[in-house]
Amino acid sequence: MANERILIVDDEKNVRLTLAQSLEPVGYHISTATNGEEALRLLEEDTFDLILSDLKMPKMDGMEFLHRVVDLHPEIRVVIISAYGTVSTAVEAMKSGATDFVQKPINFLQKPFNLNEIREVVHDALEREATLNYDALLEAARHCAQQHKLEQAIVFAKQAVGTDPARPDALNLLGEIEEVSGDRLEALKKYRAAIDLDPTYQPAQQNLARATTNLRSRPHFA
Repeated sequence: MANERILIVDDEKNVRLTLAQSLEPVGYHISTATNGEEALRLLEEDTFDLILSDLKMPKMDGMEFLHRVVDLHPEIRVVIISAYGTVSTAVEAMKSGATDFVQKPINFLQKPFNLNEIREVVHDALEREATLNYDALLEAARHCAQQHKLEQAIVFAKQAVGTDPARPDALNLLGEIEEVSGDRLEALKKYRAAIDLDPTYQPAQQNLARATTNLRSRPHFA
């Protein structure tokens, strides 16, 4: 069974309940929010693998919410759901970073979702290979580190290193994360490796100098 965490964002209670009741029995862990602002607050407190978001919501519409998620949490897949979407809207959402676009019935009470379709969309979105580039992976690692989600931050930082081993900043960030985690020796290795790649890279030089002269200091994720 699946165990991924999914955030459902929709201002219609019946939609939230139906989606949750469809996905929970197959093992997904579900949280819900009534609008984009509430969802962003939940994203500050918890980690999610996938977001199902309505397009038309009060306070913050789905497209604005999508842009915020892509900027702040590029590692999270987003599926947009809308009863009023057009082909151009779907294309815009996909270009903006959405993983998929699902048409929601306009009269939900008379014609509910095809729940098998929803499960398939969720499964496919979660199984799809991530296409994050180096900068997106680095930003995801930095964001997780700032939120003290250090294990996830290490995963993204290592993925960034694997994407472009010639750049020093992911190695430097990985060193910072390991130092905060208490592994100073590994951190020093990462700082030196970053300097070996680029002897002029000052963040790694500063971290190495600080870490070797002030044992009580800790890096600040920028």
